[in-house]
Amino acid sequence: MTKNVLLVGVGGQGTILAAKILTQGLLEAGYDVKMSEIHGMSQRGGSVSSHVRYGEKVESSTIEPGAADILVSFEKMEALRELKFLKPDGIAVVNEHEMPSMPILTGDAVYPKDAVEEIKKHVKTIVLNATQMALDLGNGKVANIVLLGTIIKAMKLESIDWESIVKKQVKPAFVDLNLKALRCGMDAVNL
Repeated sequence: MTKNVLLVGVGGQGTILAAKILTQGLLEAGYDVKMSEIHGMSQRGGSVSSHVRYGEKVESSTIEPGAADILVSFEKMEALRELKFLKPDGIAVVNEHEMPSMPILTGDAVYPKDAVEEIKKHVKTIVLNATQMALDLGNGKVANIVLLGTIIKAMKLESIDWESIVKKQVKPAFVDLNLKALRCGMDAVNL
């Protein structure tokens, strides 16, 4: 059975790096994995999404609407925008963080006031402040790794050797910080 993980955020949040680390870990665990990325002016604060599909045999790299097992949002409005991809019994993990995208900054769109409450009306939702958790660890840039930890726990992937995967993917000076962030994210999920 194929599992579907959708990571969404705004350019600069590390969404794609988290997806690459997840993909590498799944490959090393023996899964067939397909990953695709969508950059919406990601360098300029646009929407970014990564689709990661894994299982015994995966045919397509993109997730169809209504098929994601988990939606992990690095920014809460992006979760609301991409909610249509989540299965009715799927899980939304939402970073309680606002990072207005380009349409909001230019005045072409309005930031929704009750994004998290709206998401909770439709699906099981885990809300955490990954950005603050990362800052508490000493570097706000590891919020993406905190959120990766939530995927690992929610999708029951703890048996994979994530320490070795992280060591391969990040600069040596940041390995310990990233491993702490990963554990922090895993500890934040109680399913």
